Amino acid sequence: MEAVQHEPCPACGSIDNLSRWPDGHAKCFTPGCNYWESKLKHRHRPQRRFNPVAGECREIKKRCLTLASCAKWDYQQGHFQGQPVQIANYRNYKGDVIAQKIRFADKTFKFLGNPQAVSLYGQWLWRDGGKMVVITEGEIDALSVSQLQNHRWPVVSVPNGAQGAKKAIQRNLDWLEQFETVVFMFDNDKQGRESAAECALLLSPGKAKIASLPLKDANDMLVAGRGKELLDAIWEARTFRPDGIVSGNELWEVVTQDDDAQAIPYPWPGLNTKTHGLRKGELVTFTAGSGIGKSLTCREIAYHLIQQGETVGYIALEENVKRTALGLMGLHLSKPLHLDRGGVSDEDLRLAFDQTLGTGRVFFYDHFGSLDSENLVRRIRFLARGFDCNWIILDHLSIVISGLSEGDERRIIDNTMTALRSLVEELGVGLILISHLKRPEGNKGHEEGAQTSLSQLRGSAGIAQLSDLVIGLERNQQDTKESNVTLVRVLKNRFSGETGVTCYLRYIPETGRLTEENPFLESGGDGGDDY
Repeated sequence: MEAVQHEPCPACGSIDNLSRWPDGHAKCFTPGCNYWESKLKHRHRPQRRFNPVAGECREIKKRCLTLASCAKWDYQQGHFQGQPVQIANYRNYKGDVIAQKIRFADKTFKFLGNPQAVSLYGQWLWRDGGKMVVITEGEIDALSVSQLQNHRWPVVSVPNGAQGAKKAIQRNLDWLEQFETVVFMFDNDKQGRESAAECALLLSPGKAKIASLPLKDANDMLVAGRGKELLDAIWEARTFRPDGIVSGNELWEVVTQDDDAQAIPYPWPGLNTKTHGLRKGELVTFTAGSGIGKSLTCREIAYHLIQQGETVGYIALEENVKRTALGLMGLHLSKPLHLDRGGVSDEDLRLAFDQTLGTGRVFFYDHFGSLDSENLVRRIRFLARGFDCNWIILDHLSIVISGLSEGDERRIIDNTMTALRSLVEELGVGLILISHLKRPEGNKGHEEGAQTSLSQLRGSAGIAQLSDLVIGLERNQQDTKESNVTLVRVLKNRFSGETGVTCYLRYIPETGRLTEENPFLESGGDGGDDY
């Protein structure tokens, strides 16, 4: 009967030498261990009691560790199963050796005894509590730090390296919390840094510090004769803060940076009076009723950004790439090319192409229809990282979740908006998003000029909450005289707090363009909600 799985051995500490069979019994095949379990649960029968390997404390010249240091820590050298080994004796507070970590010449190791019962290596050497304790990733490193401090200050090591550090800290958290400061001095590699941060989170806020070494570990510093730098690293260790926590005294350069210099004006001056322009790192949502002109408005903004030398990523999920491309070229020619190319020469068409698509500053996602949020996030990240797109146009949010047949719509929209908001912060891009409205109460709909509001955003309040700016477009398609005039209203403005009507945009069918009209400002009005 073959074993169905391999597990860590609780007796010798091997990673996967314990084989377990379908009937529940298990046996460890580590040489010299012979731990086994019967098929009856919770019945553990080690066949042989832990017998410490004999050794003696000697100087380790290669590691620059003195005899006194090895004797202090009871770090021995001896032989195990005919091989020369180093022996780290783990003791309890009574001074009894309860486990041994055997280190072989090829840097592999094994535990004798129960590794789950041991404390931090060296913990029995120090009194409970005090000013500071240093934690290293290995026994040799602990000896190195202790030797450089003349064995005066508490130093300990986790027993199983970075991979088992979190569990070791959890088991000994009560002892560590008695110290005012806990300094993690793990190896200077990715695993060591990540493990140190993971362990630091377990301690009370402000107690943990993380030391940074120029070489791989503490013993490398000792061997290189850079002991003073190691001691400086202990005292200069920075208090651990989780990602995203920033001290106010570190923000001088941030608060003195001129954000206005980074803003790009909208193509319509009236809209800039309240929004103060487009800014990277913000999520702007345009919303309106069906057929009001959301896509055209955002296409005008994209064209404007391209002409300003900006790089744009365009994700239009409700039209194919050709339609979007012709739309941008048509804006350059002031000609709706998707409707009529009459009077446009090949030279004019090529010029429009060169000034828009051919600039190398616009990239499209060739996709039609619904797209789950995880794939959407990946595409946006690639546009930003792979093609340096500083601005992303997403047309539109509703279609992102329209193809999902299962799940609560509000929750899905909330999750998608949270992902988009986080992505904007991570990438530092400006995201221009189109979202639909639900029908307002009463007989008058948005297609008949009903006023927009945040409460009408369709699907979830998270759209309004997570957007920096929300801009509503209002137009009465049935008006016999002004059916092509759109009122632009700022519904939310996290940047300046200014909201209300900003301008009117008139659609010119012959050119396919939106031009600003503001007769109220021309007549001396203030451009507020009165017009």
